[in-house]
Amino acid sequence: MITAGDSAPDFELPDQHGETVSLADLRGERVVVYFYPRADTPGCTTEACGFRDAWDEFERRGVRVLGISDDPVDDLAAFAEKYDLPFTLLSDEEGAVAEAYDSYGEKNMFGNTFDGVFRNTYVVGPDGTIESAYENVSPDGHAEAILADLPTDD
Repeated sequence: MITAGDSAPDFELPDQHGETVSLADLRGERVVVYFYPRADTPGCTTEACGFRDAWDEFERRGVRVLGISDDPVDDLAAFAEKYDLPFTLLSDEEGAVAEAYDSYGEKNMFGNTFDGVFRNTYVVGPDGTIESAYENVSPDGHAEAILADLPTDD
């Protein structure tokens, strides 16, 4: 697991509109990078709607939110539209970025083993280093927990 103080791996991925988003272009901003397994599933919807519902506070604090899954762009667009998500969703179809963040690998569900995205979150500081890391998070209340942990004196 990537931990506080590590350099955040840079990436470029397409967002829900098909436009490329680069972490390097966000240097100077605090960025929440959260990985989730599948758009429009119960846990992922709960987590995304938590970020949506807390969006005004993230914006007030100048914090960008990037949700990353291995869903294709079209699925992300539908997910964002269906739930009125105001933040950026990124498509990592090959799982390479999730893997760089120790957030992709073997999972077991209902007796089946497969590769997939783990529900992990990282707060990347303005200098490009990891400020906080959250592993195997619970979707309910996660956005509020991150807000509670963010520094308030910027």
